[in-house]
Amino acid sequence: MITEHALLEVSPGQEDAFLEAMDSAKVHIAGSPGFTSLRVERCVERPSCFLLLAEWERLEDHTEGFRGSAAYREWRTALHHFYDPFPVVEHFETVVTA
Repeated sequence: MITEHALLEVSPGQEDAFLEAMDSAKVHIAGSPGFTSLRVERCVERPSCFLLLAEWERLEDHTEGFRGSAAYREWRTALHHFYDPFPVVEHFETVVTA
């Protein structure tokens, strides 16, 4: 299992529009092969900052499968114009659990 992590800095004043777009766009990622779950959290101290956590069965399900798909192009069109600056996306695998 791989966790995709992206800190999304949304342009101030665009938070509500971003949340509406994310709610509509989640269908594009949810149907992707290897996709397991998506969670978006909002920062309490900085309400224009959101944390995206997506789980994938394999790294390639995200980096090659989703990113190479028509669904990703729809996702990108719906969401990428909200970010300033564009987020760094990183991938993590579990090494310790409790």
